[in-house]
Amino acid sequence: MRRLRTELAGALLSVLALSLTMTACGGSSDAASPTATAASAETADRVEPLAGTPEPKLPVTVRSADGREVTVERAERVVPLSGSLSEIVFTLGLGERVVARDVTATFEQAADLPVVTRGHDVSAESVLSLRPDLVIAESGTGPDEAMDQIRAAGVPVLVVGAATGLDDVGPRIAAVAEALGVPSAGEELTRRTEERVAAVAESVPAGKEKPRVAFLYLRGSASVYLIGGKGSGATSLIEAAGAVDAGSESGLEKDFTTITSEALAEAAPDALLVMSKGLESVGGVDGLVKIPGIAQTPAGMDRRIVSVEDGVLLNYGPRTDQVLASVVEQLYGEGGAR
Repeated sequence: MRRLRTELAGALLSVLALSLTMTACGGSSDAASPTATAASAETADRVEPLAGTPEPKLPVTVRSADGREVTVERAERVVPLSGSLSEIVFTLGLGERVVARDVTATFEQAADLPVVTRGHDVSAESVLSLRPDLVIAESGTGPDEAMDQIRAAGVPVLVVGAATGLDDVGPRIAAVAEALGVPSAGEELTRRTEERVAAVAESVPAGKEKPRVAFLYLRGSASVYLIGGKGSGATSLIEAAGAVDAGSESGLEKDFTTITSEALAEAAPDALLVMSKGLESVGGVDGLVKIPGIAQTPAGMDRRIVSVEDGVLLNYGPRTDQVLASVVEQLYGEGGAR
């Protein structure tokens, strides 16, 4: 489950400008009605860098999340090994220094970069062929043999702790900015992001009963149907949207638990938070409500689905405010959970 959570958290960052357009998912004849709509955030596939280009002040020695001390002499050729980390580098204004990407870095500015890793399948040979000055990895990046091979070649490897909640936004930005020798830019980006997140949180309608939202991880092609509990990574996002994490509140102690009718009945969600590709993998809303127990929940009966792109939902980075705004809009806008 730790690897799954890392996959979820690390796979969620592609662009910084979300267009909060409500789109219908599923193909039933009543899909356009308010009670049969799954809203989905569409993305304008670009990041939003800070104004100006900061000049790195190097060398620096920083402590990596794996406990190692890492000295960065140069940062002319940077390889971030997740889409989330790539977006932080680009948003700091140093995207021109990035020479490769992970498959999850799908935003426009990174589109032409060579892919050297696919989540947990890092190619040390591909990374080293690009002569990087610095490799930035998530705590779950691997395999370990590939990472050791990169280190053995003399390349500094900064490991950044995986994102699990809103409190991780600032520390992740700061860790990357410090290693790149631009701590002031990191402070500016953190401040901008936190202010935007706070502004969205303040927009949550007051005086309404908090909707119960269950986070589901769906992969229909593999018959994987999970409900998030404590540690799923979704709790702080759900709570910032003025809702209750139904899975965690119902007593699910594991990060993720296989969906059962009993677990769903206990959680009793008013709305379901899903990744858009996960929703597609089960056949949209029509397929989702066919999963045993879903149709019997308030969310299933009302077909209240909050759908956010896989590459952005739990990244907890520079565009978390857009993700949160999308969730809020879908929960409280027309056709949203009441």
